[in-house]
Amino acid sequence: QLQLVESGGGLVQPGGSLRLSCTTSGFTLDGYSIGWFRQAPGKEREGVSCISPRLYSTTMYADSVKGRFTISRDHAKNTIYLQMNSLKPEDTAVYYCAADVTPSPWVCSMDTGQYDRWGQGTQVTVSS
Repeated sequence: QLQLVESGGGLVQPGGSLRLSCTTSGFTLDGYSIGWFRQAPGKEREGVSCISPRLYSTTMYADSVKGRFTISRDHAKNTIYLQMNSLKPEDTAVYYCAADVTPSPWVCSMDTGQYDRWGQGTQVTVSS
């Protein structure tokens, strides 16, 4: 069964950067849409970014992170990255990656209900 593992979270000062990774073993991620989501204490889980299957690798971003975050695929490493720059305290949350195992090849979704497999999450804290 597809199991996702996130890494790369941590404590960073405002304005700093982190790169999150999402990977799995035994399956290729090429055929799935992969989404990054986050959940802050007391708030609902929200979509941050997503990337459609490798054939098109179409990307989407939440308005709150456009211009600061970049999602990408590394086929050779079977890994999806979320590069986060110019981090703000309001970016503090647990970040999750998830796989849509029945995706459209052309577009991804940032609706949590579309995703079937979830990682365990990685904490990102932005604080001085």
